[in-house]
Amino acid sequence: MIKTNSRFFALVTISLLTFFALVAGVQINSLNGPQFSLKDYQIEDGFELRLLAAEPLLKAPVSMDFDNKGRMWVVEMIGYMPNLEGIGEEEPTGRISILEDVNKDGVADRAKVFLDKLVLPRALAHVYGGLLYVDGPKLWFVEINNDKPGKKTLVDPVYAEGGNVEHSSNGLMMNIDNWIYNANYNFRFQLKNGKWLKEPTTDRGQWGITKDNFGRLYYNNNSTNLQGDFVLPNKVIRNKYFKPAIAEHQRLASNRVYPIHQTSVNRGYQTGVLDEKGMLKEVTAACGPLVYRGAAFPESYNQNVFVCVPEANLIKRNILNFKGLQTSASQATEGKEFIASTDEGFRPVNLFNGPDGAIYVVDMHRGIIQHKAYISQYLTEQLAGKKLDTLQNAGRILKINSKQNKLNTVPDLSKATASQLVALLSHPNGWLRDRAQQLLIQKKDPAVTKQLLALTKSNNELSTAIHALYVLDGVNALTFETLQDIVKQAKKPETIAHALGLLERFVTAPRVADMKAISTQLLAQNNETIDLYLSMSLNTWLKLADATFLPILAEIDKKYADQRIVQEALTSGLDGKEEQYLASMNPGDLLKKNLTLAVNNRKKNEMNSIFVTQKNEVDNRTKGLKMFRTICATCHGADGKGIQDLAPPLKGSEYIDGSMKRLASIILHGVSGPIHVNGKLYQLNNEMPALLNNKDISDQDIVDIIRYTQNAFAKEGKGISAADVKKMRDRKPAGSGVLNEKQLLEDDFDK
Repeated sequence: MIKTNSRFFALVTISLLTFFALVAGVQINSLNGPQFSLKDYQIEDGFELRLLAAEPLLKAPVSMDFDNKGRMWVVEMIGYMPNLEGIGEEEPTGRISILEDVNKDGVADRAKVFLDKLVLPRALAHVYGGLLYVDGPKLWFVEINNDKPGKKTLVDPVYAEGGNVEHSSNGLMMNIDNWIYNANYNFRFQLKNGKWLKEPTTDRGQWGITKDNFGRLYYNNNSTNLQGDFVLPNKVIRNKYFKPAIAEHQRLASNRVYPIHQTSVNRGYQTGVLDEKGMLKEVTAACGPLVYRGAAFPESYNQNVFVCVPEANLIKRNILNFKGLQTSASQATEGKEFIASTDEGFRPVNLFNGPDGAIYVVDMHRGIIQHKAYISQYLTEQLAGKKLDTLQNAGRILKINSKQNKLNTVPDLSKATASQLVALLSHPNGWLRDRAQQLLIQKKDPAVTKQLLALTKSNNELSTAIHALYVLDGVNALTFETLQDIVKQAKKPETIAHALGLLERFVTAPRVADMKAISTQLLAQNNETIDLYLSMSLNTWLKLADATFLPILAEIDKKYADQRIVQEALTSGLDGKEEQYLASMNPGDLLKKNLTLAVNNRKKNEMNSIFVTQKNEVDNRTKGLKMFRTICATCHGADGKGIQDLAPPLKGSEYIDGSMKRLASIILHGVSGPIHVNGKLYQLNNEMPALLNNKDISDQDIVDIIRYTQNAFAKEGKGISAADVKKMRDRKPAGSGVLNEKQLLEDDFDK
């Protein structure tokens, strides 16, 4: 779409193609290929943007992955916000499609449906020779047989339960440590020895997750450009009674954004959201972060973090800065974005490294990208006025390429030998290294073990040694002696950091002396990365020989007395030994404070919430929406416009825009007519039912309903507390107990 009321590419054959697709239920062919114009797009010098796929091949794409042949597999969330009321989104209209380039011109010309009849699917991942995907609240793994689904295994029945689609778990990103991590979920997954493992991890971000070469994780939420962890996942959360405040979940960059036109944003009416020219000032729907690891862009772009900003029709570029144990990020070009468009249909929601070194953009390409539970009346009117609510069932996959890219071929890894895959562990393209690692684990070829062991001593900057280390781990080929040798000979502190974590699996009393020698040798290197991970990896050894290892931790404490990251790491490593350390090791002030907090939390049984939370809870705004639709929409309409002879409209109503306590009283005690709303008389045939005596409706439920109505229908939203609702519950109207118009107008509800 070049403008909101015109098409970006010719649609002459769409109706016919869609008809045949529905009849066949298998594939759609794009006869002429999608057409694309850069007229409304600005992209950084030296780069080009290409359209690879569009409707009718796909609709409402939200995520993707590549198979071993380099083909794109796309998640299509067709049911998302099918209209401004969001009615019908629970219908099983979603699907996962395989996009193919039959004529080998680099553009998809055929789509095969792999799975359909899915409810709001939001993520997928090619892992373990099959496909991990989300359908409704459930996480499934399915085998792939000649591009058709085979045996299905339920991995997690509550994966995406709770919240609305914008606050449900997603991501499914395989990290270098062989664990699959998620956005907006406090669990990680791994298939080990034929069994699916699920264990707690830090809850990260909202939509999309990514990693750097070392294995640190990056994410964001709608109002935060970029967040990240300073340490590897699950290293600093060993102590269940201590929640780190510095080592994880840090904001890394400014939230400033530079669109090239005025865009429709949800809170655009609020002071400070838009600048004097009507341009968005800070992100409000940031998502889909990507650490670029493709090595096909100029060197200065390696490990830059690109971020989707769909509400402003742009993609940001952040430069990561690694200083000591901390990471920060900065705007790549001040006052200008990597990609910016004036096309309000451009909705980038996810970014992915490709097997050819390019960045692939998942463009949902639609008008509405705000869920009904959160969409304001202001945005509703903006979208309707621009007819953006009519932009449905579109979608694109775009490719960002450097004009200097020499790695533009997509290899077929499905036929690669084990030796060829080992060689790919040293490839500059991180996607190829990642996939080679996983394929080697699947092959379990002992003939390449020596090659892998040699690579663990690699000195390159590509984490080749770490990839090799986790291949060996994945095929159960590691021993204590092997890891001991790797730690002694590894050239990179980052390799040692990972090896220290793997050594914990081999803790036995006879090895205590060897581990002490390893620790002493590592401390002598005086390297802060090594010291940081040593402090977290001695926990299991402490349980066997605390007198041996507590002095080592005390030495790290004294060396880094003022570094809060190291002190949090020590607190994690000292899980279960806090009181002993406090009594015998004379900790510094920071560590003493952390350990005392952990001791007190243990006594009160107050754990880090990630060890308590079993599934995502429904947020209050979504609860309010659901209750409104169940209780109120039958009479007032899902759109709040009222229904003839049943109930007046809510939009424009003085009872929505007036006193919140009065509104709470109306909901609690009901109303009998006649009643005037916005100057019009409504002769109601029935009383509005009261919720006062419904034991299933709490004061907080009333608050949630009101907050939803304020967001959806009020000119300017107001709040109310559960305590206020309780007062209105006890303040029963005189007479019949049901409010009438006279009481509504004359009573001072706020008194």
